[in-house]
Amino acid sequence: MPKDKLTSSSFDAGEIIFDEHHVDSGTDGIKLYLRNKRRMDHEEFLAEKTIVMMHGATFSSGSLYDVPFNGMSFMDYLAHQGFDVFAVDVRGYGKSGRPPEMQVAPDLNPPLVDTGTGVADLATAVEFVLRLRGLQAVNVFAMSWGGSVAGAYAARNGDKVLKLALLAPQWLSEAPIPIDSGGALGCYRLVPVHAALARWLGTAPEHARERLVPQGWFDLWARFVLAEEVSEADRERGHIRATNGPIQDIRTYWRAGNPYYQPGEIRAPVLLLHGEWDIDVPLDLARAYFGELTGARYRRWLELGEATHLALMESNRMQAYVEIARFFDECFEPE
Repeated sequence: MPKDKLTSSSFDAGEIIFDEHHVDSGTDGIKLYLRNKRRMDHEEFLAEKTIVMMHGATFSSGSLYDVPFNGMSFMDYLAHQGFDVFAVDVRGYGKSGRPPEMQVAPDLNPPLVDTGTGVADLATAVEFVLRLRGLQAVNVFAMSWGGSVAGAYAARNGDKVLKLALLAPQWLSEAPIPIDSGGALGCYRLVPVHAALARWLGTAPEHARERLVPQGWFDLWARFVLAEEVSEADRERGHIRATNGPIQDIRTYWRAGNPYYQPGEIRAPVLLLHGEWDIDVPLDLARAYFGELTGARYRRWLELGEATHLALMESNRMQAYVEIARFFDECFEPE
């Protein structure tokens, strides 16, 4: 079967190996969680066939990239296409260790896990993969706040990033950014998971909302999200704890005209993806970011039709899956 013809109905989960790793973060008591998927017949580990994935400001890598909608997740798809795929949870997210500040009331400590911490944890994950597979470099995929983390990492570690694919990375904005609701910021915020559906659907035109998230997908996703919350009380109330460092960085950098890093310092080829209905990273921000990628060996823009900020979990997800895999798989050099 041609690679691009793979669908959920033709996918066989039994062909995929799933490994889990808990990696020292460099901070006592904090281990980083990395999930790994690859085909059972994957025998040769090559840099160009290795991907490290980074999540956004609210939800973990597992809940963004490894929920098996119709039996197949994004990580499953990439693994089936022949990639060795790793996804890291930064400290405080998913199955990674929680800093002690997250075990007490949020107003007792300042915002936690900023972009600098994210870059450090992504660097730890990449170094682990390089050692594990005996490689010198990897491909990197990230979305939203994770795009800021991965972009900064790639700008400062060009020798370790072969290609970089970003879905809706942050950039400078004169307008308010929806994830920042204003007010004082504590260490973390409580996110009501089931309330996410109304906001998610509300970012799309009314005529498209019914088909945006197929029946049963949101409930499956919510179960995966809540299963990773370590606070039993919050989990039972349908909440997760998400760190506020990324929100503080919106105020310090992206809304202050003060970029955390310079995209022009990225040398790797870059694929920039953007959803037509993304209100968190509007079209003008994505276009401005693309224009900053002046140092990339080559760059490519892909606008995803009928997609929101959460394009990877929607009915048109396959258009993103296929193009990301194709970008990482291609052997192309500009003349």
